[in-house]
Amino acid sequence: MKTSTRGWINGFIGVAIFAGSLPATRIAVADFDPTFLTCARATIAAVLGLALLVLLRQPRPQLADLPSIAVTALGCVVGFPLLTALALQHVTAAHSIVFVGLLPLCTAVFAVLRGGERPRPPFWLFSLLGSAFVVGYAAWGGIETSLRGDLLMLAAIVLCGLGYAEGARLSRTLGGWQVISWALVLALPAMLAITVWTTPASLRHVGVPAWLGLAYVSLFSMLIGFVFWYRGLTQGGIAAVGQLQLLQPFMGLGLAALLLHETVSWTMLAVTLGAVICVGGAKRFAR
Repeated sequence: MKTSTRGWINGFIGVAIFAGSLPATRIAVADFDPTFLTCARATIAAVLGLALLVLLRQPRPQLADLPSIAVTALGCVVGFPLLTALALQHVTAAHSIVFVGLLPLCTAVFAVLRGGERPRPPFWLFSLLGSAFVVGYAAWGGIETSLRGDLLMLAAIVLCGLGYAEGARLSRTLGGWQVISWALVLALPAMLAITVWTTPASLRHVGVPAWLGLAYVSLFSMLIGFVFWYRGLTQGGIAAVGQLQLLQPFMGLGLAALLLHETVSWTMLAVTLGAVICVGGAKRFAR
């Protein structure tokens, strides 16, 4: 199997795992404070990542790698989880998932700025068109109802795209799962301290769904998903495989409807479908 094909397969698995992140976060923030949830999920994942690094005797990253690891931690470990958790207090999971359609464009921009990739001009046309579907939906369908929630989601997407591109660039030399593990370890002292500080005095009010949501975002969204995602970006190209994120809204909308009984309007489906169609054209001109 060609390396690029393996990249697309690994990327698809990563996207499928990430698709459950926002519905799981939406469930968890019903009983958990967003700050506690963000730090707790990072702490749990960091302990597991550290255990893997030690058990498999992975070498420490070079001093020159630390800035990139810090950027990855800022985008993927802290920024995106915290901002989405805050946003989901103001918008539904179905509404927020549509914003994920902007991730391919953000990731591609940072792939050029940080990864040294140079997609052909038609690639940007398809990427911009896909993003236009999402921005148009936000402006027409719901941005008036919660400007704060939408702005938080937009900020989360920008930081996430930066973290994806920076982590994938470093994965070329350090390895995919190693990058996210070191990023988690780097953030562990601060995340652990804040987790202890924000732990509720009583957890009796926390229901089983919230615990399951925390478990999912800790194990899958924060660690396992990145194993496949960074491997896919490295093998198939950051800008190219990054376009698979346009499939994530479809998967996420289905999960939101199934798990949260949220209404998925025809407008949401039409916008997401239009964005997904653009992935084919963007993929063709990614290199």
